[in-house]
Amino acid sequence: MFLLNASGCLDALVAPELAVRLDAFVTKTVTPEPREGNAPPRIAETEAGMLNSIGLANPGREAFVQQVLPRLREVLTTPIWVSVGGFSSDDYALVCASLPPDVAVVELNLSCPNVDEAPATAAEIVAASRAATTLPLYAKLSPHAWDVGEMVRAVEAAGADGISLVNTLRGLTLDAQLTPTLARGAGGYSGPALLPVALAAVHAARRATSLPIVGMGGVANGRDVLAMVACGATHVALGTVLFTDPDAPQRVRRELDDAVRAAGHASINDAFCAAHADVVSSVN
Repeated sequence: MFLLNASGCLDALVAPELAVRLDAFVTKTVTPEPREGNAPPRIAETEAGMLNSIGLANPGREAFVQQVLPRLREVLTTPIWVSVGGFSSDDYALVCASLPPDVAVVELNLSCPNVDEAPATAAEIVAASRAATTLPLYAKLSPHAWDVGEMVRAVEAAGADGISLVNTLRGLTLDAQLTPTLARGAGGYSGPALLPVALAAVHAARRATSLPIVGMGGVANGRDVLAMVACGATHVALGTVLFTDPDAPQRVRRELDDAVRAAGHASINDAFCAAHADVVSSVN
């Protein structure tokens, strides 16, 4: 099992000492052209998490490949996963085609709640990306889908090599004057309260596919990681917790060992799909 960061929740160039504690690093989402993102304010705390409306701020594919990626290689020895976004299937394909062969995985951000979504379906975007690159493709899916299993089967048929879920939920908070706190209004909600939603999505996804799954959403401790694996996650990503606890990767690993023993298992592998009483699988 890999322990990763959720895209956008860690900048390895700002906090390399934290990034190197993970088994792989996931970049912020890269789009074809540079984006300044949404107007501020674009981050707000809530009682059980946070809202963000960053809007995919990034330097664009050319600057990322020529400037950012070489710097990441200097500070990281772990695999680099690149998150890719856009506003059409052609956008995704363009970024995918620009990435060098040493990128470990391309994570297609198909579910950002802070920008206008591409009119193409998730499967169409995966298919276009698959035609543009031979790199492994993971489809990052939304928790808003009514039938997660159906969406998973669709992106797998289109060429996805793995699944990441869940992205943030759309949420809104108000200030003292009862106006939206974020300039955009709604934003992406993340934090501990997202965990049950994420577990349900991972459980449904595992019922639909044998592909590797990165489970994320509300993971804050070792028991949460164990729950993700029990629901069918192959790997687990930390998100909001990285903003508040720079020791999170090491702490979570210590807690995971204790949680595995408390659950009566010899190793984390033994807990894989434990929540699927009628499913027999093995860790990929």
